[in-house]
Amino acid sequence: MRLSRICSCLLALAVSSTACAGGGPFGIDHRLHYDNRGIWNRNDQNALLYGTIVTVGVGALAFGDQDKLGDTFWRSVDAMVVTSVSTEALKYTFRRERPSQTDDPDRFFKGHSQSFPSGEVAAISAAVTPFIANYGSDHPAVYALALLPAYDAVARMKVRGHWQSDVLVGAAIGTGIGIWASRRDSPLIVGWLPGGFSVGFVHHFKP
Repeated sequence: MRLSRICSCLLALAVSSTACAGGGPFGIDHRLHYDNRGIWNRNDQNALLYGTIVTVGVGALAFGDQDKLGDTFWRSVDAMVVTSVSTEALKYTFRRERPSQTDDPDRFFKGHSQSFPSGEVAAISAAVTPFIANYGSDHPAVYALALLPAYDAVARMKVRGHWQSDVLVGAAIGTGIGIWASRRDSPLIVGWLPGGFSVGFVHHFKP
């Protein structure tokens, strides 16, 4: 499946700099040289995350779920919400210290640490996956969206916010839930709303 190959490339890109052996659950975790400059700047990472959230939320409200695009936006909302809940639960369960806190990647179950998995990489992976699944075969350029979580994965490691396994597992969770959301008979959250949400702003104000 083409989507699976894209996801594999995303994961390979995220850990392209892990040439040396390390620790952690996969034996690949180690600190990268700290770099908070240029495109790796933390402000750029936040802009990507919050920009993704706003784009998906506004798109879902604007288009409703009457057509393919609106339906895809709502599936992206589903994926992001479920992914957020899942990763937060895992963070509180594993309580792993971040690379900014320690140089030992095997420090799990320590206080209120929340490194594992990467919630940001998971969320962005979840957001783009329904669009790739629904439009990728007809519009190959859509596969370029996979570069967004790949960039964020590398950036999070560069600023020592996460270990390699954190971003790998985050990407896998987000992608998996995104595929699940894209294959449902209908968007999950739309079904919870009173009377559904069949009309978006774009359709409602259409002349």
